[in-house]
Amino acid sequence: MNAETHFKGWAKPGPVPPGLAAGVTVEPPETLDAISGHFRLFQLRAGHRFSTDDILTAWYGTTWCPTARTALDLGSGLGTVGMICAWRLPGATFVTVEAQSESVALAKKSARFNGIEDRCEIREGDFREKEILRAEEKFDLVTGSPPYFPLGAGVESEHPQKLACRFELRGTIADYCATAANHLAPGGFFACVFPHEPAQLARVEAAAKNSGLVIVRKRPVVFRAGDPPLVALFGLMRAEDLPAWFRGQTWTEPDLVIRTRDGKIHPEYSAVKLAIGFPP
Repeated sequence: MNAETHFKGWAKPGPVPPGLAAGVTVEPPETLDAISGHFRLFQLRAGHRFSTDDILTAWYGTTWCPTARTALDLGSGLGTVGMICAWRLPGATFVTVEAQSESVALAKKSARFNGIEDRCEIREGDFREKEILRAEEKFDLVTGSPPYFPLGAGVESEHPQKLACRFELRGTIADYCATAANHLAPGGFFACVFPHEPAQLARVEAAAKNSGLVIVRKRPVVFRAGDPPLVALFGLMRAEDLPAWFRGQTWTEPDLVIRTRDGKIHPEYSAVKLAIGFPP
């Protein structure tokens, strides 16, 4: 997916980020990019860049769980999803988990810059390891943008950030679902994104069922009008929190279109970006 990194200036007037006063600076390998409102994100010029998938995951989760007070982001990478959620849910506290130290360092730098260190605990490690998340930790909202492919299923980047975001080095959709199920609070919501083609859809459905989750809603995403959907957004809840009659149902929403046939931003995606404080 193409990174949405073309809004690099201060797009709209807003509060001065505490990082400016604290002396958080942009190093030569980095860029500092608009993400939500006055929030900015540190990224590597030649590394993994935030994507449309990240934007949609954060938007979907906060749209369908707008009263979350506690949130968890799994495989959080640069912190993109967590950062957008933090802007959308100003009263919530966050835990993010990421295994790559380089990405963790950038996420912590972004949190300092945006003045949300007191609301966002950024943990380094593999979320499948028991010591990373305590059994009693429960969250109203869990988000995740899992890698899509097993190793060997495509061209593998030599850059570790890019490799881990596309290929299943540290967990599959099944691991994301299992961890989400274990740490959702009663009535909590898990939002994720995954490919829409039949074999991949089957993986999401199996992962949900095996983890005691129910896909309560799904929204296919079309990247150019007229093309088939490549990915879908999924909203899942614990089966035990739902009435028995509802557990076999999934509400499939209309396709979300990112660009028109001539390549312009589709009005609906412009509305999504406005909702997360990102210039349309």
